[in-house]
Amino acid sequence: MSKQERILGDLAKGVVEMDTDLTVKASREAVEEKIDAYTAINEGLVKGMNEAGRLYEEEEYFVPELLLASDALYAGLEILTPHIKRTEKGEKSKIVLGVVQGDTHDIGKNLVKIMLEVGGFEVIDLGRDVPAEAFIDKAKEVNADMIGLSTLMTTTMPVMKKVVELLERENLKGKIRVLVGGGPVSPAFAKSIGADGYAENANNAVRVAKGLLTIEQPKKVG
Repeated sequence: MSKQERILGDLAKGVVEMDTDLTVKASREAVEEKIDAYTAINEGLVKGMNEAGRLYEEEEYFVPELLLASDALYAGLEILTPHIKRTEKGEKSKIVLGVVQGDTHDIGKNLVKIMLEVGGFEVIDLGRDVPAEAFIDKAKEVNADMIGLSTLMTTTMPVMKKVVELLERENLKGKIRVLVGGGPVSPAFAKSIGADGYAENANNAVRVAKGLLTIEQPKKVG
């Protein structure tokens, strides 16, 4: 096992085992060893948080464990995020991001925000428990290219549909793309409500978002 593999393993282990000290130690090692910060976050911290999320879904972890895992995650992010090589290419695309009304779980949304910013987007973060109308109002105010909607609760998924319906009502559908994601959300659900895209995780969100914003451009050959 290489030193980088060991450090990435410790980053993931620190998060999933709720060991903030280990996470901080491994994060500092990653910086010292000049491991790419994006790699450390995505293949270390995020991998650990995804595992903690899986354990939560299978009821091996409960809310207290998930919160402790997120504490370790954020401790690592605090050290690694300043070292990320960011994309700075011309005017940034704007995305209004938030957790829909009725849900206060924002760990996934926060990861998506970091990855989008790293990928060159300007992110307007509305936080959690956000009404459908607030997404539309902010998107119009800042002239956003996209709205990103997140939830971990099936009971709040209808709010995502409401956002799409409000865009249609104001003739903004297609002009402002809608990207959805979160535990209970699926590609089929995204399609059923008329969303433009679905992201399985934070890393995937960047690729999908960039793809949606280039839909109308001619495809490259080869």
